[in-house]
Amino acid sequence: MLSKSQIGFIKSLHQKKYRKENGIFIIEGIKSIIEFIPSAYQVNSIYYLAEFKSLLPNLPPNIKLFEVNHADLDKISTLQSPQGILALVNIPDHLPFEVSGLKNSFSLVLDGIQDPGNLGTIIRTADWFGFKNIICSQNTVEVYNPKTVQATMGSLCRVNVFYEQLPSWLPLVKVPVFGALLEGKSSFELEWGKEGVLILGNEGQGISPEVLKFISHPVTIPRIGKAESLNVAISAGILCSDISRNLNK
Repeated sequence: MLSKSQIGFIKSLHQKKYRKENGIFIIEGIKSIIEFIPSAYQVNSIYYLAEFKSLLPNLPPNIKLFEVNHADLDKISTLQSPQGILALVNIPDHLPFEVSGLKNSFSLVLDGIQDPGNLGTIIRTADWFGFKNIICSQNTVEVYNPKTVQATMGSLCRVNVFYEQLPSWLPLVKVPVFGALLEGKSSFELEWGKEGVLILGNEGQGISPEVLKFISHPVTIPRIGKAESLNVAISAGILCSDISRNLNK
């Protein structure tokens, strides 16, 4: 059994304030935990039901292990249906993103994404298509939100996520700046080239006026049917696919 103080501490990490204060976030599920163990992230401790012990690989000696019962897991999990195993992971120190890292590659820029599930899905999509860097506006949802982490399905350990003041960061960008808009060149016809950033905007408001002015290449996904709009994570998937196909011609 876990002590009241252990339970209280882990439960506090459900909130952004305490994640930031302690420099720790939560991941859940055996698949994600196994992916994080050998990554650049430092897994601090693992809490598991007895039947999950045999599923863990050989672990570094600095990772603390705690066998828990169902009652304790229900208390510390962020999920309505806990997945039997949970880990605490140290939040790394993130340096500002160097714009020189944009050369000869494509990166995503997210302006005001609010839904943690959308952010997590975009990170997972970026990982699928080989995008290494995502630069977020300061008002984009926190990447260590439990719902975001869960939606990445482990991809967070392979994609770098940065937060910048986009209006002051974008003027430093020397590669083409693409923006997903309702009016723009068809993504089916666009020549993406070999480097650039793709800006995706807020779920309801789109790309903010402060960021919009930096777009040199507006792009739209052609509408064939009658739907009014596309979910931003779906849009990211379609456009990342287009970019990937262009890069691998």
